[in-house]
Amino acid sequence: MKTPKIIAYSFLLILPFFFIGTASWNPKKSKTSSQFKVKTVKEKRIQLVRNDAEKKVTVLIDGKLFTAYQYPDNIKKPILYPLITPNGSTVTRKFPLEPSVGERVDHPHQVGVWFNYGAVNGLDFWNNSDSIKLENRHLYGTIVHNKILKMEDGNEQGLLRVAMDWLTPNGEVVLQENTTFIFKAKKNEYSIDRITNLSAPNGEVLFNDNKEGLLGIRVARELEHPSDKPSIFTDTNGLPTAVPALNNEGVNGKYINSEGIKGNNCWGKRSNWVNLTSSIGKEKISLVIMDHKNNPGYPTYWHARGYGLFAANPLGQEIFSDGKESLNLSIQKGKDITFKYKIIVASKELKKSELDSQFSQFSQE
Repeated sequence: MKTPKIIAYSFLLILPFFFIGTASWNPKKSKTSSQFKVKTVKEKRIQLVRNDAEKKVTVLIDGKLFTAYQYPDNIKKPILYPLITPNGSTVTRKFPLEPSVGERVDHPHQVGVWFNYGAVNGLDFWNNSDSIKLENRHLYGTIVHNKILKMEDGNEQGLLRVAMDWLTPNGEVVLQENTTFIFKAKKNEYSIDRITNLSAPNGEVLFNDNKEGLLGIRVARELEHPSDKPSIFTDTNGLPTAVPALNNEGVNGKYINSEGIKGNNCWGKRSNWVNLTSSIGKEKISLVIMDHKNNPGYPTYWHARGYGLFAANPLGQEIFSDGKESLNLSIQKGKDITFKYKIIVASKELKKSELDSQFSQFSQE
């Protein structure tokens, strides 16, 4: 037990240190708890949100949905779906993924944004869907998501790198695909760079010239060209219904390519880019696909149809040229090939000079 003398002596020893500490403390300079600032990590403008359970990676720009990389079991290839403009309009057709009213129900394999081809070692990857009869499925190939290789958020750009396999009906790998998506945003304009590398691990792969390819988008009704032909559309219950005369109200799409060719005349023409212009309500819209100078078959032919199929196809040369040209691209075993495309989704009308400049810049990347 300490005696009073020891306690007093100990107090005298620490007393000078007490006064030194209090002398240096200035109450006027002290911070209350409300004055302390906690540093937080600011979220990036472009965010990628992975959801393995729902088989998708969502892409957000400034907290709003732009698109999503999706690989559902009922679609025979991974896709980007939907595509939404900076001002919030959806430019991709909903059918067959979501209930809709007043949409065409043709070509159920044309969903969102996709990349595949109609003649790969004799297999049709382009037209495959759940609508194919069981007895015919041996004629079709399927592209399956393998794994996510990389994800990056960013203020200037977001990045997603994925691996896929192109499979025969027996599950054999025809092609291995590694694709990088680069998502960018500026005022009133979003874009996606798609860099796709295809390799042939098990033998030569031949892409016979075919019109069904290569990078495609199926657009919303408002971006179609006006048409008077009868067709089948979804009704108010989402059921297919024959329509003898089309209602073209609000349907005002028009293609224009880098050569100044317009409308349905863009089909089967070569050009650096094609811009599909339209409007939804008061919003002017430009949806653009750009080729790249290093792509096989450059400059690409365009498989762009007024009913809503918007596709770039550099591999269908014999068909688009009426037999004057042919390509029949092949990849030897152990070799690979790369395709690069840019997709622009803008809430404004993009001019030729702007797109020529962007094409020049993209082709140097």
